[in-house]
Amino acid sequence: MALKIAFQMDPIGSVNIDADSTFRLAEEAQARGHALFVYTPDRLAFQSGRVTARGTPVEVRRVRGDHVTHGPEAEVDLADFDVVWLRQDPPFDMGYITTTHILEHLPSTTVVSNDPFWVRNSPEKLLVLRFPDLTPPTTIARDLATLRAFKAQHGDIILKPLYGNGGAGIFRLDPNDRNLASLWELFAGISREPLIAQRYLPDVAKGDKRIILVDGEPAGAINRVPQPGETRSNLHVGGRAEPVGLTDRDREICATIGPVLRDKGQVFVGIDVIGDYLTEINVTSPTGIQELERFDGINVAARIWDAVEARLAARRG
Repeated sequence: MALKIAFQMDPIGSVNIDADSTFRLAEEAQARGHALFVYTPDRLAFQSGRVTARGTPVEVRRVRGDHVTHGPEAEVDLADFDVVWLRQDPPFDMGYITTTHILEHLPSTTVVSNDPFWVRNSPEKLLVLRFPDLTPPTTIARDLATLRAFKAQHGDIILKPLYGNGGAGIFRLDPNDRNLASLWELFAGISREPLIAQRYLPDVAKGDKRIILVDGEPAGAINRVPQPGETRSNLHVGGRAEPVGLTDRDREICATIGPVLRDKGQVFVGIDVIGDYLTEINVTSPTGIQELERFDGINVAARIWDAVEARLAARRG
């Protein structure tokens, strides 16, 4: 059955169609006969009990430089849609958080994916704290003395903004590094948010594995290998994507966190695993679909849509 689908996302005209997961989700939805509508987060509104958005219907195609055709701009009532995708990129700031509050006012007959309540309450670097047996030693603090004590205990650490994304602001402080106080001053001058510190994992040189979970079940993984001399493995800062299989430890991690993600309505999730450790659970706008599809030859987008459509059917059953 044809559905009405709305994507809350960054401008679709500027996405990389060879890498963007939201584009791939839109492409698969269109192939199923669903009607697509896109709007940016700043065009979302709550008006006298109605959740509205101003955007355009679109058609997409896999043609570089000509991948989208926009229909006439219109204001729509999102309660009239079957599915709304929460897909804008972080930063996970108050603007982002406010959209999750507004989307919660939609009726249960509209599926919002991922579920906005749990996206808001399960940001990438905080949800992992529920699974201490799976994660490296971690501390979250704004207090410099606490961060110093953590570094003194572990020697070689990673320091990064709690709500950062895409590899921005990530620093490795090895046992000889003396810059912790300076970095703390820098971050403290930018925001009032805490920092997160984790024990450095040497296995990152072999890659940072991104595992895609669909409704709590692993669909596959890609390995992101950092450039020589670089700590960060994020693809858009030069990391190299490679095919990789799942280890027994990976499956143990997925089996532990999968039911939690499924219960919280997190249909499309990307987790990061370095060596034997879970480091992040990405629920806000995970990526990796297209790389995984190219390596493994499976239609991950179809599996995601199957899960979303099943949730919609269950709600209306």
